[in-house]
Amino acid sequence: MAQSVRNKAAWVVFVLLAIGIGLYPLIYLFATEEFGILMNKSDELLSSTLWNFAFYGHISFGGLALMIGWLQFVKKIRTKRLLVHRNVGKVYVVSAVASGLCGVYLGFFATGGIVSSIGFICLGVIWLFTTIRAYIAVKNKDLSLHQGLMIYSYAACFAAVTLRIWLPILTLIFGEFVLAYKIVAWLCWVPNMIFAHLWVRKKGLNLV
Repeated sequence: MAQSVRNKAAWVVFVLLAIGIGLYPLIYLFATEEFGILMNKSDELLSSTLWNFAFYGHISFGGLALMIGWLQFVKKIRTKRLLVHRNVGKVYVVSAVASGLCGVYLGFFATGGIVSSIGFICLGVIWLFTTIRAYIAVKNKDLSLHQGLMIYSYAACFAAVTLRIWLPILTLIFGEFVLAYKIVAWLCWVPNMIFAHLWVRKKGLNLV
């Protein structure tokens, strides 16, 4: 009974974080001055049309993917509302691919230099690969592979949440934003992938 209560509580926190951080890009969209990560960018970069297109595309589509992706893990929706599951899945895939592509581009300009860049580029590539491969798998009716890869895909997507949890903690610990950002470029997603791996193994899903 206690385990069930803890699981439900963890699920509620998980969903609230996904929705909350999914809405976070609205702050950037409606802010009247530089906010958050934009405060650490050069005037030259902030004046780049391509960079701005990628940045706002990344946070907008990424926020949407994060905000709806958790619905795909609700068993009742998968079994009793298959059309809803499929339509949400299509929106998620399009959003994830758009945000992932923008994210890979943005990775080359990440605050903190090459350490941060490699971390975020790797995250973007993993998100793109797992999402596209999951879509191909479901088209081929390989549901086990599809489910397993979607776990990895949303774990990569959820890095948006874990980044915002770890970054202020690390900044407080080290007293330096740039160092914290270099660490969080990896810490925001590597543990997520480990968790996804353990979840996939527990569910006995075939990824071969």
